[in-house]
Amino acid sequence: MEITIRDLSNIRAAAREFIGQIGTHKVFAFYGKMGAGKTTFIKAVCEELGVKDVITSPTFAIVNEYEIPDDGASLYHFDFYRIKKLEEVYDMGYEDYFYSGSLCFIEWPELIEELLPDDAVSVTITENTDGSRTIKLSL
Repeated sequence: MEITIRDLSNIRAAAREFIGQIGTHKVFAFYGKMGAGKTTFIKAVCEELGVKDVITSPTFAIVNEYEIPDDGASLYHFDFYRIKKLEEVYDMGYEDYFYSGSLCFIEWPELIEELLPDDAVSVTITENTDGSRTIKLSL
């Protein structure tokens, strides 16, 4: 499935479309080059899910936790860009997050691919020549 974001004015509509497609899946691995819009899109999805917290990139914290107010569930947003070795991910207790039943949005999953659950959904964000973005979900 593909979603196109023509510009920032329709990112929230794209986020709603994404939410409509996720079904019962919980772990989403976001692939894309630096600057492709992974964090921006995840922020829009969180906002559409009703997250009231300030949504920021977890680049330095590695993981941010947000509450989805409608159901009181947690959502975890990971950024593994700064991970140097897998032991760091083991030490943070990644299993507790990935297998919690909560939504997990993972940036830079290629750095920890061997630890991703088998049912993780691949989400690729590509910047097109006209500046639009294409989001491809592999459900």
